[in-house]
Amino acid sequence: MKKSFFLSLTVAIALLTAMPTFAKKANKLTSKEQKEGWTLLFNGESFDGWRQCNSKVMATNWTIEDDAMKVLLGEGKQPGQGSGGDILYEVKKYTDFELSIDWKASDMANSGIFYYVREVPGKPIYYAAPEIQVLDNENASDNKIDSHLAGSLYDMLPADPKTVHPAGKWNTCVIKAKDGQVTITMNGTEVVSYSHWTKEWDNLVQNSKFKDFDGFTEGISKGGYIGLQDHGYPVWFRNIKIREL
Repeated sequence: MKKSFFLSLTVAIALLTAMPTFAKKANKLTSKEQKEGWTLLFNGESFDGWRQCNSKVMATNWTIEDDAMKVLLGEGKQPGQGSGGDILYEVKKYTDFELSIDWKASDMANSGIFYYVREVPGKPIYYAAPEIQVLDNENASDNKIDSHLAGSLYDMLPADPKTVHPAGKWNTCVIKAKDGQVTITMNGTEVVSYSHWTKEWDNLVQNSKFKDFDGFTEGISKGGYIGLQDHGYPVWFRNIKIREL
């Protein structure tokens, strides 16, 4: 009887001890992250700090669902047709940084994470900004080219598709940029590495669809906004945090 009681008590204590780990909320920084200088770009409750690119207000085809920012199919649009709802974090421009963001794709979804966004009136968010691809690798129509798969430097360098979870599952992408050197990590594995403002970068641009983009031929900025793409599919983003390096 006593043995059974103490066994039950031990199990109960173990469960109570473990509860904070399981109950940890999204969009919160740990004390360790705070000491390391991380800042949340999304609080899980509002779009504070975010707005539509080349606009003063937030895009209307975004909502907050299950502690995540969710981009929706725009009214009157077909899947794959964006409605100009690309957004950026307007509070600050970043040069040397480490950005971590969780994303989840719907079936066939396509989207992207941008950095060094340079706003130019009348031009799209991708006019002069590198893009890290967000994709349902299995079913998206844009899955035929290696450098268009999730985690890739879009249309330039391919990421290993085995590092990416399928549609409906969360992924964590980390973009680290320091003194022109950039590394991309997907779910804990480094998948892409490259250098800006070098001959290597010029070659990547020349061998991509961006070779005729004025924004890329002029040269990407050495600092800019963080942005997210509306490509006409539901995609979720959460735990968006950044620290300057």
